[in-house]
Amino acid sequence: MLCRCDRSFTAIISRVNYDAVLLVSFGGPEKREDVLPFLDNVLRGRNVPRERMLAVAEHYYHFGGKSPINDQNRGLIAALETELLAHGPQLPVYWGNRNWRPMLADTVRRMRDDGVKRALAFVTSAYSSYSGCRQYREDIARAQTETGPDAPVIDKLRVFYNHPGFIGPMAERVRASLTELPSAHVAFTAHSIPLAMALTSRYREQLEEACGLVSAELGHHDYQLVYQSRSGAPAQPWLEPDIGDHLRDLKARGTTSVVVAPIGFISDHMEVLFDLDTEARALAGELGLRMERAQTVGTHPDFVRMVRELILERIEPSSPRRACGRFGPNHDVCPADCCLRIV
Repeated sequence: MLCRCDRSFTAIISRVNYDAVLLVSFGGPEKREDVLPFLDNVLRGRNVPRERMLAVAEHYYHFGGKSPINDQNRGLIAALETELLAHGPQLPVYWGNRNWRPMLADTVRRMRDDGVKRALAFVTSAYSSYSGCRQYREDIARAQTETGPDAPVIDKLRVFYNHPGFIGPMAERVRASLTELPSAHVAFTAHSIPLAMALTSRYREQLEEACGLVSAELGHHDYQLVYQSRSGAPAQPWLEPDIGDHLRDLKARGTTSVVVAPIGFISDHMEVLFDLDTEARALAGELGLRMERAQTVGTHPDFVRMVRELILERIEPSSPRRACGRFGPNHDVCPADCCLRIV
């Protein structure tokens, strides 16, 4: 894997003292009664028909109303706390979600009450897009406003789509699935977004880079980036091809096996459990395709160490900024026009 360290920031950034880490994520319901209130939070301000919301609710009811994301975030926090305790910096780790408890504003108020003055935010999204980057920054700013003038300063860590601590574990997950289907085509999947929104960010470019890096690590070049979980109006163009259409195309081309690798996710969201493990797997069965689904990076030790690296590079300017491939480490502070919301 072609990776490098970038120390170019050391001349312009002085050491900053932080006293906490904040993990920021999407959130998910934990029981059946949570599902509709959770979806109300997700869809607030969006013109989504209620029948569409009820259809999505059925995805959650299929699994008893519980999304896996909160438990997976708890696992990541526990692993990160252990990593920081063993190797430093010894900072407390807080957790706040966009759409379900623990809500971000409640967490920021607790941080203030605990005396936190300045924190680093790790957002559980590897890529730049409105929903994966800018909206989280807006969420943090809103939580700070609700907390008041004594809210802690919160600086977001950079996106990590090309960090070796993400690429290596992702390659390991795909390799494990290829052990079961050695000659399989690899379909890397990511959440689709409106095309207009994709044009204001580097989302597609970063995904393509990550897929290429994982493929190079594996030495397996029969792959394609596809998309899943689109939810917009049929007339609105979103990123394509869709995973279902791609599976049908593979069948038409004579392909017999496929590894589906959700490179756009770091843990098993409902979109992974339902859209891939349920719907895509059922379609593959109908088409006669053998299918394996690669695991997400989750709490892979190298991924946890990556989070610590991202923290260290912001605290100590002499720390290396590692990245693989063509583009180098992403910026720490997003430009004003980065990842605008255009629909």
